[in-house]
Amino acid sequence: MSVTTKTGDSGQTSLFSGERVWKDDLRVDAYGALDELDALLGEARHAGPDPDTQAILEGIQNTLYRVMGQLASKNAAYPYPLTQKDVEEITALAAELEEKTPLTGFVLPGSLPASAKLDVCRAVARRAERQAVKLSRAEAVPPEILQYLNRLSDLLFMLARSVEAADGALRYVKKPIN
Repeated sequence: MSVTTKTGDSGQTSLFSGERVWKDDLRVDAYGALDELDALLGEARHAGPDPDTQAILEGIQNTLYRVMGQLASKNAAYPYPLTQKDVEEITALAAELEEKTPLTGFVLPGSLPASAKLDVCRAVARRAERQAVKLSRAEAVPPEILQYLNRLSDLLFMLARSVEAADGALRYVKKPIN
């Protein structure tokens, strides 16, 4: 089987569930942003965060494949859907990091190469969430997906801050000069 199928040359693609849709379909936009996030998470894993953070990022990547598969399934149930347990786990992880790294003001992103990569991931996660919300206004999207994507940007923010705090590099936005 070849990667080059030529079936998308006319501007359409196949969903996981078999339907053909235009490549600019809201559904393709939503899982396409997650595909971009997945690639950036892989890059962030290699930017020098600690092994625990690397493991968290790899876990997120594995979960994103389930989210993308679910978004790429229109008229058939995806066999490995996101669950409320997935949402609860990511929520608890973000809360745990927030407890360990309390913040006292607006943070200046990207004080370290590893945290800068995580901040880019956070921004792309927020865009992916907006695209999933846009899709949800036109078609049914499981609420767990919207909840997970909302928590994901929180988790990525806290991962970046915890990487900075561990290195003594956490920086805050300076107050404006009057």
